[in-house]
Amino acid sequence: MKYYLFLIILYLTTGLMAQEEAVSYEERVDSLYREDQVYVGVTFNLLSNKPADFSQNGLSAGIQAGIIRDFPINKRRNKAIGVGIGLALDTYNQNLFVGEEVAGNVTNYEILDDQINEDVNRFTTYTLEFPLEYRWRTSTPTKYSFWRIHAGVKLGYLFRFKSTFQDASTDVVRTDLPEINNFQYGPSFSFGYGAFNFQGYYGLSTLFNDGAQIDGDNVNLQVIRLGLIFYFL
Repeated sequence: MKYYLFLIILYLTTGLMAQEEAVSYEERVDSLYREDQVYVGVTFNLLSNKPADFSQNGLSAGIQAGIIRDFPINKRRNKAIGVGIGLALDTYNQNLFVGEEVAGNVTNYEILDDQINEDVNRFTTYTLEFPLEYRWRTSTPTKYSFWRIHAGVKLGYLFRFKSTFQDASTDVVRTDLPEINNFQYGPSFSFGYGAFNFQGYYGLSTLFNDGAQIDGDNVNLQVIRLGLIFYFL
């Protein structure tokens, strides 16, 4: 009798301990997890909405880095809103020459002739970015590699612009252009598995305002970025 009573007590005690450990484990791994993430991206940069005879040449590339705060919106926590901040550095090699200011503080813009053998002619932009995303993933509290789809918008403040032209005898650098659109925005997306993801961005705002013209036509130019983005917890 004492033997059976001992087994019953041992069984109940073991069961309660296992239940407590399971609850403790579940609380530990499911304690309102979220995907707060640092991101680093690399892109190939294109320009659309171009003036006549405008063309890109060489490699135009960019790099982005920042952090996104995750706000889950369902019980499973695989759907969320992401709000972030980051920096982007982008280069654009092309044939648009940005010259000195002329009358009325208007900058001289012109398309370079094919006969001009420039060593460098590019734009470089530095942008403070604010991504806002809807985020869907196949994550669980204990699964760290999963499929994800992020879609949203990026708001940006272009705080520095640099145009560089160099040839054998000339070096022209412009950094303070009144025709630059400092506020940039457009839809963005990323998708992939684990840390390896594709990304894209299409700028709805033009790089230059209506003050930038070539023979009475607006320069405009809109940014398209395609590349890879890597997320780290």
